[in-house]
Amino acid sequence: MARAQGDVAGRQGPVAFQTFEDQRSRRPEPVATARFLARTQQRPEYARGDIIVEAPTDPSGWRGTGAGPAVPVDDRPPAESVSGNRLLTVILFFAGLGTSVALWVFDTQAGAISDTATLMMAVGRVTGLIGGYLLFIQLLMMSRVSWLEEWVGARDLLRWHRWLGTSLVVAVLTHIVFIVFGYAKTAQTGVVQQGIDIITTLPDMISATVATVLLVVISLLSIRAARTKLPYELWHLTHLAAYLVLLLGYGHQVATGADLSGPYAKFFWPGLGALVIAALFWGRLVEPVWLNARHRFTVGEVVPEGANTFSIYIDGKDLERLPARAGQFMRWRFLTRNGWWQSHPFSLSAAPNSDWLRLTVTVAGGHTARLGELEPGTPVWAEGPFGTFTAQHRTRRRALLIAGGSGIAPIRALLEDMPPDTIVIYRASRPDELVFREELEDLAERRDAWVRYIVGSRADAGPRRLFTPEGMLGLVPDINRRDVYLCGPPGLVGAAVNTLRQLDVPDSQMHLDPFEF
Repeated sequence: MARAQGDVAGRQGPVAFQTFEDQRSRRPEPVATARFLARTQQRPEYARGDIIVEAPTDPSGWRGTGAGPAVPVDDRPPAESVSGNRLLTVILFFAGLGTSVALWVFDTQAGAISDTATLMMAVGRVTGLIGGYLLFIQLLMMSRVSWLEEWVGARDLLRWHRWLGTSLVVAVLTHIVFIVFGYAKTAQTGVVQQGIDIITTLPDMISATVATVLLVVISLLSIRAARTKLPYELWHLTHLAAYLVLLLGYGHQVATGADLSGPYAKFFWPGLGALVIAALFWGRLVEPVWLNARHRFTVGEVVPEGANTFSIYIDGKDLERLPARAGQFMRWRFLTRNGWWQSHPFSLSAAPNSDWLRLTVTVAGGHTARLGELEPGTPVWAEGPFGTFTAQHRTRRRALLIAGGSGIAPIRALLEDMPPDTIVIYRASRPDELVFREELEDLAERRDAWVRYIVGSRADAGPRRLFTPEGMLGLVPDINRRDVYLCGPPGLVGAAVNTLRQLDVPDSQMHLDPFEF
């Protein structure tokens, strides 16, 4: 999920940086990198923000330009957990899966499986039922209905969607193989000839074949190696074909699936279908229409932030009623001649307020490049907000926020909602890539937080040390007593998670928002 991220926004003039309250009434203008770096040389000795480098002779292993302490240690008891409970979701999923198979078991007469052929056809029917159930669940997770996003979280929905997508393809292909071989063995014919006979003689089999081909294509394009090379627009378009898979494939199940017409199955399957269709209707149509009718979003201003980065300020009505929180993202559709049909997820790069919303775009393709040319007043269609990457899901009294590259956007927004003594670790390749720096340090000063910059290439000593147990403990001695929020490229997030687990940070204290699609 390619997530556009934040950049620097400060005020031109003699004042170094306005407070965020001042920004709510006046949009900040971009701060030039030269001015930005010049001010860093005049920072006080105990600056809240500091570029940190490796220092083997220091007990912590790190040294900054200031002489202040690295971080305080949290010796207070943890807060009560308010994180979402995913266990019920998992239980409901497996309960539904078990029911779909149990209905076949109850409707199968004793002695019906008597030889290899009938066993193969039984396996084929069971895997067909599993495939049908997984397809419904996949579409439910794609519905974008708000209660599901809030309960499970966008990241877990994405992770489960990928895992279930692979399982769905395996179940469908297994269903095809066992059914064809079972029929061929019963009819004493060749497998290829039996496959042709099934496609050409049984009702709705041609459409089911097309659905299977579409499903395999979608699965292949979802492999990470292929997905990272695809433009987001093409990836999104191919995934819309999942609706065709349901329409084409479910007709075959109804026409030839006797297992869907038992005394209990005739209620279970239509009920499941009605739930999914209702969720799709509500999440894809009702909620977005209501949101946009109430707020009437338009482009307020486009502000260049760097060579490939710019901020888009969104105006709207009654923005104080928008149920968005810092750290969340929304799906934005800019209603221009060339872009109205494309919807992209972008994080809010500042906590929502009653005057404007801010999202910041890093150019990653033709569509995102054209967004930099948006005119003020351009209508915007939005969906959301989505995600549980918020301060409300903390489980501890203190927090650590780790950002890599453009992942600083939701991290910067989150800092507005975090408790005192929050630590921000910001990883960048060069000092001029440290976006949001003045805003971060102003927020850190006002919220009693700390910002630590780790700058350099992957081969440099400091960046290499960062994601080691010793390096992380040197910066955050009480790390396993903090909630950790991670946003950045998948490689950075993966390295950080591996280090956190070595330091015995529970998964319940990790909040991940890798911006990929």
